[in-house]
Amino acid sequence: MARGWESKSVESQQSEPQSATGKRQLTAEEQERARRREGLELSRGRIVRELETARSEVHRAALENALKFLDEELAK
Repeated sequence: MARGWESKSVESQQSEPQSATGKRQLTAEEQERARRREGLELSRGRIVRELETARSEVHRAALENALKFLDEELAK
């Protein structure tokens, strides 16, 4: 019984129009751009964490180059 109730609740939430929540639907291009930005931000966070613990100068330099690249991509 709880399963049926939950399914109906989810179904009704999904069927609500986007305008009711105040959000507009994104185009496919906007969705792709948002996914790419999120991926870049996650990668940047990982690089920053690795940079904090990097001991080798070569590894640190590679991470700094990666961070510079990600920052340039995010600026676009």
